[in-house]
Amino acid sequence: MEGIILKAISGFYYVDGGDGVLVACRGRGSSAIRGSPPLVGDKVIFTPLDNGAGILDEILPRRNEFQRPAVANIDQLVVIASGAIPVTDPFLIDRVVSIAEGRNCQPVICINKCDLDAAEELYQTYRAAGFPTLRVSAETGEGLEELSGAIAGKVSAFTGNSGVGKSSILNALEPSFRLQVGEVSDKLGRGRHTTRHVELFRLRSGAIVADTPGFSSFDTEEIELRRPEELQYTFREFAPYLEQCRFTGCSHVKEKGCAVLAAVKAGEIAPSRHASYVRLYQQAKEVPEWERK
Repeated sequence: MEGIILKAISGFYYVDGGDGVLVACRGRGSSAIRGSPPLVGDKVIFTPLDNGAGILDEILPRRNEFQRPAVANIDQLVVIASGAIPVTDPFLIDRVVSIAEGRNCQPVICINKCDLDAAEELYQTYRAAGFPTLRVSAETGEGLEELSGAIAGKVSAFTGNSGVGKSSILNALEPSFRLQVGEVSDKLGRGRHTTRHVELFRLRSGAIVADTPGFSSFDTEEIELRRPEELQYTFREFAPYLEQCRFTGCSHVKEKGCAVLAAVKAGEIAPSRHASYVRLYQQAKEVPEWERK
């Protein structure tokens, strides 16, 4: 049978074969893992056993994979942000968006707590950059129907800095989840992590979603291992200008005749997005080549 791994705990892989019944499976030796351990989100071939358990026979080819959190075949990464406490730093969004762009994964920007702060600047920045951008309120329900439509029929991972309301949004979309929600500390302005492992949830709408740890755990080391010259392709609004720079090999940081810098000056690229690019570029330059092997 073919199915999808919805969660993995203590060496067992819980596979949904499409009927909503999870089958606890173990791998059938090295042939099942093809050199890589199974991940939540993997599409697999498995054999149900008479005792209700099962055996993983094969992992089907992956669309993409992430190691932190350990999840595969994500169609889109829903980045939850907030203009209210805790206010999201745009650099955190841009870092994760760059990872998604480099992994064949569509970023969706979702601004929560819009009943408290509409976060107009964030909203306009990412709409102008070409990303699906939504405003929602897990508290009032505003925008949740639009978000539900955006994730319908897709496998989506939800991420964001702690306290912005990832679990609250999932609970609002599907109250039966009853995911644990952390309180935001007024003193620190940040939330406590409440998500301990990655698990996929199938919504009644047919969407599959994952609640993941915050930005501090979302594969942020991976971007620093990318070669500096590759980063330009993970900022989609740079694309129309990359072939227009005066000099070949332009880094788009401070060179004369740089078309990207000209676009920033003309207001066609948001200064915050370019600032994030420069910051990521400088971080990538500091990584020795041997660490990328």
